Formats: sequence, structure tokens, C-alpha cells
Amino acid sequence: MRRPFAVLTLVAALATTACSASEDPPEVASSHVPAAAAPSESPLPAESPAKSESGPLFTPTQPVSVNVKGFWSWAYYDLKTDQLFGSTPYTTSDTASMAKAWVAADWLRRQGAANKQPSSTALNELSRMIRDSETENTFKYHVENGNLTSIKRMITTCGLTETKGTQNSWSLTQMSARDVARLAKCIGDGRAAGPKWTNWLLNEMRNVRGPGRFGPIEVLPAELQKSTAIKNGWLARDDGQWHIACMALGDGWSLSIMAHYPSSLGKDYGVKTCREVTKQLLTQH
Repeated sequence: MRRPFAVLTLVAALATTACSASEDPPEVASSHVPAAAAPSESPLPAESPAKSESGPLFTPTQPVSVNVKGFWSWAYYDLKTDQLFGSTPYTTSDTASMAKAWVAADWLRRQGAANKQPSSTALNELSRMIRDSETENTFKYHVENGNLTSIKRMITTCGLTETKGTQNSWSLTQMSARDVARLAKCIGDGRAAGPKWTNWLLNEMRNVRGPGRFGPIEVLPAELQKSTAIKNGWLARDDGQWHIACMALGDGWSLSIMAHYPSSLGKDYGVKTCREVTKQLLTQH
């Protein structure tokens, strides 16, 4: 029997201790606190955070409070200071189409490492997979990457701590919000797609369009939207829940919001959660 969902009020607060991963907690009040960053995650220097006229773009230590049914979680990564902030416990939710960013990155990096030039057909397929979230060819590239082996490679390459993969599925990959923020960093600093293809992938992620262009990108200052790379996931699954995953990468920062909730509430319920969390984290809102 499924547990009834209750209204949650979650609040962010300062803390320095990290909590271990756990299964979904009961639907009761919880706290959002800064998460400890994994050591030595980046082989390259981090860039400075994007700035607004009055200071930092985000203030990840300010309270975040959203009343929603179901589960939601967030993480913000300051790439200048190598600090992670966000929700505890580090509950996971599935990625749906967000994982396509890794599928493309892993395939391209391995092509580059083998000194192979992808065909124009392959690049067009990967481009549609990122920009339009076209699913038709995703499993083909996931299998070429090694299926579950590819997800395990993502975990080791990007220093993830809660992520778990599922054989024969990229979209059922379970990730915590902080692991999604780490994945975004991993894409931005070149570990994911490699030196030859990172800029190409980031350009595709900056040009996401259609139903997949939602979440943080919608509430960022207009001048920063074009330079922000995103990849989102959204799917109503057989478990009776919508699963929403938002990932954004800007100049000096990455941000993620994960949610799942009753399917009857519709996609936009989770989309609004991604927008609202981002809006509250913005220094000016």
C-alpha cells in the first residue's frame, strides 16, 4: 500500500556536517543544509561564479521553503570555492531524460580517446537527443557505451556518491541532487565529454528547446540564460508518480533540483518546484 503524501515545508539552514544517503524519508518536515563537497573532484581550476551588479548571482545559505506534496531536493555547487550546498538526507530520484547528457558525453569522450571522428549522422542524433530530448536513439548510444558499465563510469569519473544505475536503462538512473550538481560540474570542466567535445556538448545544452526548456533557466536573469547549459528530465512512471530532474550549469556554478510526486498533479507541478527553488536561491528575487 502506498503511503499518503503530506504537505512538506522544507527550510535551508547553515551546517557543516554531511549526512549519508538514505531511502526516501517519510513525508514529514525536513531540513535543507549545505552538503560537504567530495575532495579533489576537479582536475581543472574552477571558474569564478557569475555575478550580478550587486554581488553573487546565488546565495545558497539563505532559507529555501516550498510547500509541495511528495519529495523534492536541491543542491548548489560553488565552483570557485569547491563548496556544495543543499538538501539532506541525500535521497535519490530517477533522472529520466536528464541522463542523456551523460550518454552523449560518455560516447563522445570515448570517440575522442580512440581518435575517431563521429559521423554527421551521429552528431545530428546526439544533438536532437540533447536539444529536443529525442529518445529514439538514446538506448543505442547507451548500449555502445557499455550499458550499466557507462553509469558506473559516470560515478567514478565525476566522483558521485549516491548514484545507482539499472541494467538496460539510462533513464532509471538514481541520483541525489548533489550528485546531479557534481555531474554538471563534470560536464563543464571537461571530464565527462573530454577536451575535444566538451564545448560542443555545452553548446547543445545551451540550446535546449521545446518541452525540455524549463526550470532554473526560466528565472535566471535574461542576460545569463543564453550562456547557461541545461538538461532536464520529466516522466510520469508506472509507480504513479511524476519524476522531475532539473540540471543547470553556469559560469562558476551548477544547480540541481529533483522531485517526485503523485501523477495526478501533472508535469508543471514539478516544473514550478524547480523554478521556485531557483528563484529563492537567487540573490535578487
